[in-house]
Amino acid sequence: MASSSSNVVGVHYRVGKKIGEGSFGVIFEGTNLLNNQQVAIKFEPRKSDAPQLRDEYRTYKILVGCPGIPNVYYFGQEGLHNILVIDLLGPSLEDLFDHCNRRFSTKTVVMVAKQMLSRVQTIHEKNLIYRDIKPDNFLIGRPGSKAANVIHVVDFGMAKQYREPKTKQHIPYRERKSLSGTARYMSINTHLGREQSRRDDLEALGHVFMYFLRGGLPWQGLKAATNKQKYEKIGEKKQTTLINDLCAGFPDEFKKYLKYVRNLGFEDTPDYDYLRDLFTNALKGTGEVEDGEYDWMKLNSGKGWEARNSRLHPYPTNATPGASNRELHGTPRTGRHLTSDRLNAAQPAPPSPMAKHSGNKIRDLQSMQEKFESPTTEDGSTNKYEQSTKKQAIPEALTNFLPVFNEFILLSMNPIFVFTGAAGSFHTMLSIICLKRHYGITFSLKQAFLIRSCTAHKLTIACAPNLHAFAQLAFSL
Repeated sequence: MASSSSNVVGVHYRVGKKIGEGSFGVIFEGTNLLNNQQVAIKFEPRKSDAPQLRDEYRTYKILVGCPGIPNVYYFGQEGLHNILVIDLLGPSLEDLFDHCNRRFSTKTVVMVAKQMLSRVQTIHEKNLIYRDIKPDNFLIGRPGSKAANVIHVVDFGMAKQYREPKTKQHIPYRERKSLSGTARYMSINTHLGREQSRRDDLEALGHVFMYFLRGGLPWQGLKAATNKQKYEKIGEKKQTTLINDLCAGFPDEFKKYLKYVRNLGFEDTPDYDYLRDLFTNALKGTGEVEDGEYDWMKLNSGKGWEARNSRLHPYPTNATPGASNRELHGTPRTGRHLTSDRLNAAQPAPPSPMAKHSGNKIRDLQSMQEKFESPTTEDGSTNKYEQSTKKQAIPEALTNFLPVFNEFILLSMNPIFVFTGAAGSFHTMLSIICLKRHYGITFSLKQAFLIRSCTAHKLTIACAPNLHAFAQLAFSL
């Protein structure tokens, strides 16, 4: 998809270059036109056999504000695709593993392991299991930012609630379940068709840690006629590979980790602190210290991985203080991090509906606003939205465009209107301009409205005198 001024989705997100794709969709770099912030825009065909973006959006909302979880800004429909807009992050651990010649030092694995474990603990404490642990889904922050080496977790399409949030009632144990996750890393119980729980996320993490230390796993490269047979072979190899053999040559704490998580019961609550302490002790045994210097920071004569990728990642180079231990392992930050990514996301995204409108977006919107606010149309006839402001029903033009949206934000910036939130279409903006004329609603300079609901006969609006007050209003509703 070519980047252009008209290539806009979700009202104010310009789509840039493609940065990744996977089994469920495609991901692009993007820019928030309101504040010039870089974002990641994920596209998924609406007719996908197993659409995931809506569920992923809901999961991000559950985890909002947690350390190492990207901010989510928008979910909606664009043409034949669902789209999700989140923070743009740095490369994945799999990318960095490649940069480091597919081997991490014990020190780097220990520091990575503690962060990854903390992310998974956060997910579990929100009553969810992740179910797709793999290095591709763990990303560092943007170069030059405070979160540059904070590990973030993305791609929640496979996440599942394992207990009821209020009662904490655990889901029942079942067997004969289909496989969920990535075969290389999934737990032995998952291979055996058993319902997943917290223990399975932690076992998959253990396999990732050994993958980083060893440079590969014994069950990689197995050949079979079908995927089903291949998965069976992988599962058999995992069961017959002794933990002592898998972890031979590395600190004993990695053996202890795998033995502990494989012995957990289905409903057991893991002792995350004990597991983190194992890794702390593993590093002490090597005589090294946890100084926050990862292997990828030593690349290119100490300039770091980003020096090799400066052409692909035009990020600011200003140095900022590193993340604190709290930010790495669990205490939520008060501010929002601006963080860059390459998510797992399948068909190329279509041109935006905005692409057929030539010229500058704001100029187009202004001309359309003038057209709908004028009492006459171009042929001299009376504009139908001027005829009456006393109708009881909402204009059909509005209800046709808003059946699936129960709330979105309208910001009035006279004489131009800018819209953000879940409205999701150029036509919605035109409908609101029509609404202004139809109802005689006056939009004051920088006054903000939250449209709570819209049916054929009722429009509910909450308003605030300015954007700061609106933010407080939106959170209180």
